[in-house]
Amino acid sequence: MSTLLHIDSSIWPGDTSTSREVTATFRGEWEAQHPHGTVIHRDLAADPLPHLTDDGFTAGNEDPLRATLARELERADVVLIAAPMYNLTVPSTLKAWIDQVMVPGRVIGEQPSAAGTPVVVVSSRGSTYRPGTPRDGKDFVVPYLTTLFATYFGITEVEFIIPELTSAVKRAWGPEAVRRYQASRARAHEDAITKAKELASRFG
Repeated sequence: MSTLLHIDSSIWPGDTSTSREVTATFRGEWEAQHPHGTVIHRDLAADPLPHLTDDGFTAGNEDPLRATLARELERADVVLIAAPMYNLTVPSTLKAWIDQVMVPGRVIGEQPSAAGTPVVVVSSRGSTYRPGTPRDGKDFVVPYLTTLFATYFGITEVEFIIPELTSAVKRAWGPEAVRRYQASRARAHEDAITKAKELASRFG
């Protein structure tokens, strides 16, 4: 049976969070393709992980929490991560998961235990960071996660789904910004369905 590791990190609940909406769309399509599969869901806002300490780092694989997180990652055929942009980078709760799961000699090291696992990241953001826009070059989510997974986890298949301009409605940026947000959001849901179908067909 196939296994999806689904990680949410938005501080906003339910349909008030664009990243949660899109990961839910991906998960719904994945489960439709694999009704008897397994989904491991971690909501890092509702159930945050502790920051890594010196004792936890030293214990490594002997630390029960770190060993559990490593097993969850290793079981996964596909990893789905909601990584909304907070202050130009990932939420601190997601960073805590990253620090805890990077167990030396197991998840990271000469033979990373989850190497090759496809990762799909839904990274919503309030503004736009596209080339040529005023915030071009200030996105520290995509380059960070791309480099992190490739360098330490042995994971080079990392795909990003990016719904942008999520602040357009809240901050009354005008009808054109709202239209662009709505189009970006709709495209993100479409991309989530397409990617879920593609990966589900590979891990039937």
